[in-house]
Amino acid sequence: MSLPGRFITFEGIDGAGKTTHIDALEQAWRQQGRDVVRTREPGGTPLAEKLRELVLHDSMDPLTEALLVFSARRDHLQQVIRPALARGAWVLCDRFTDATFAYQGAGRGFELGVLRQLETWVQEGLQPDLTLLFDLPPAVAAGRLQAARQPDRFEALDAAFFERVRSGYLARQAAQPDRFAIIQADARPEEVAEQVRETIAAKGWA
Repeated sequence: MSLPGRFITFEGIDGAGKTTHIDALEQAWRQQGRDVVRTREPGGTPLAEKLRELVLHDSMDPLTEALLVFSARRDHLQQVIRPALARGAWVLCDRFTDATFAYQGAGRGFELGVLRQLETWVQEGLQPDLTLLFDLPPAVAAGRLQAARQPDRFEALDAAFFERVRSGYLARQAAQPDRFAIIQADARPEEVAEQVRETIAAKGWA
């Protein structure tokens, strides 16, 4: 069933710089008087935030990790995303299911068929209207993270892991090109911002 709102997700490896551009779009649209819901995954609800802490900091096998991520997603969809879209809001989400296919699927090497089944059960056909994929070499992202904060369980993984994650994202984009826009995130910040603006304008949403 089509919902009247718009669902926009922001994806990319850790250190890609998504947050800066989510901030800018959220602020611009709020100034226009739009109903904007800013959220993230894993997380977005009290229950999902608790599950996020487990996923980011506790050791577990890939199946447990995937189940926790999709459990958090289900609650997030039921409590936040679907109600916001039903009232016509613009939902800006920092990561969604593409991240699960990139991190747990490509990065961890977990069975993609199981992830597709979980996607079907949990999302019941709901997909983002637009996904902005902030793409850059993992070595550049790692340099940014090193200067920014203490790494979590994922951020501390090696370059080979993030090469696989990046490949997983690009595979999702290749499979669903109409939904994705690739943002060259290793450009200067103002150039990245311009790519985002042009993408939004091309959708008629500026």
